[in-house]
Amino acid sequence: MSTAPRIDDVSSPEVIGAVLSRAERPPRPGPWSASLTFGWRAMLKIKHVPEQMLDVTALPVITTLMFTYLFGGALAGSATEYLQFLLPGTMVMTVIMTTMYTGLAVNTDIQKGVFDRFRCIPMWRPAPMVGYLLGDAFRYTMASLVILMVGLLLGFRPGGGPVGVLLGISVLVAFSFALSWVWTMFGLLLRSEKSVVAVSMLVMFPLTFLSNVLVSPATLPGGLRVFVDNNPVTHLVAVVRGLMDGDMGGGMGAELAWVVGWGAALIIVFGPLTMWLYNRK
Repeated sequence: MSTAPRIDDVSSPEVIGAVLSRAERPPRPGPWSASLTFGWRAMLKIKHVPEQMLDVTALPVITTLMFTYLFGGALAGSATEYLQFLLPGTMVMTVIMTTMYTGLAVNTDIQKGVFDRFRCIPMWRPAPMVGYLLGDAFRYTMASLVILMVGLLLGFRPGGGPVGVLLGISVLVAFSFALSWVWTMFGLLLRSEKSVVAVSMLVMFPLTFLSNVLVSPATLPGGLRVFVDNNPVTHLVAVVRGLMDGDMGGGMGAELAWVVGWGAALIIVFGPLTMWLYNRK
């Protein structure tokens, strides 16, 4: 006579309890732990697809060399003299242009169905979004250091010393973290990777080139200067340039207040919008 258990027996609490672990249930991960885990996931993606680091390694070198020697003689009389003004600006331009790829990564995971798996995990809901941004903070720091190394080799000498350089990069990375929330929203809102790139470039090109990255706003015509003076990138470049040059005067406190205000506004506005779209996807 067969002794195989019936379906009713297999589904009984006693049988189920026998095959489950009797160890204490592990605690639910907190917000910081979950966010760090997703940040580490972003780092592992770099390990498996190293070519994605080209935009924070090769591109900064090309950008710095190109603008230094293309405009140096015409705008400052020599490439070395222009580099003292240019390098903080190209650092800001390269890093904030890199932030748009956060939205691209989000959109790619949505298309692959990865976010559907995240929804099944009992964790802090914003953890995947924050993890993306924490992983990209490493990319922003890497791009900044690459540009700094190239600049030092070309003759850049920061008047603010190591402390000024460290503070300048810290402000840049923090603002880039805030700006990345804009692109995560677009990554969730738009339907394809090409749309994310197109919209991001449409926004970033005017913000970066219509600023004080390459030239002083004092040389610009009146109508254009109004836009440049109120451009958040202009305030960011002014702070980073002032910290790296060791020039803390000339309204630096006001410029820093603008940067902090813009960064806080980006997080307050686009953070909740991003999470609202994420919960509705």
